[in-house]
Amino acid sequence: MPVPAVQGTMDRFASNTVNNVDSKGRVSVPASFRAVLKKTSKLHALMSVDHPVVEVGGEQMMALHEQRLERLDPLSPDYEIWTFYLLGDGMELKLDTEGRIQLNDRIREQTGITDKVLFEGRGLSFWLWEPEKYEAYRTEARAKVRQMRRNLGSASGATAQGGGEHGA
Repeated sequence: MPVPAVQGTMDRFASNTVNNVDSKGRVSVPASFRAVLKKTSKLHALMSVDHPVVEVGGEQMMALHEQRLERLDPLSPDYEIWTFYLLGDGMELKLDTEGRIQLNDRIREQTGITDKVLFEGRGLSFWLWEPEKYEAYRTEARAKVRQMRRNLGSASGATAQGGGEHGA
């Protein structure tokens, strides 16, 4: 069953940028990301189980997760695990008046972040990375995309460079 669309405008987090962590453990959320959040000051943060990242988003991200939860039996083991992940293991972050979030110990342990944070846009959310870990992921992901493009080209009879990024 397809996931219903989340109501409202669908601004997206896109691109990536690196910002410095200040001496108090705060980091400025990129202006383009704050524009997507609009006047939201409460963010939701989820500890990834697949990567050394923290996924952060606003109400649209949580609305999508809540729609998925609504389709589960509240007495089922799946519901128990998903509510743990989304609510029990997740956390709320406050965006201060200067557009900063506090990087607490859980975030630092999850990501390995020390003095710099790479913000990576992921559509309805953004990921917080330690920059060197992001570069390793980026290299691996780009190699996988390259192979996927080749596979798509072979399946459709097109060349690997057709219909997309040429030579990149």
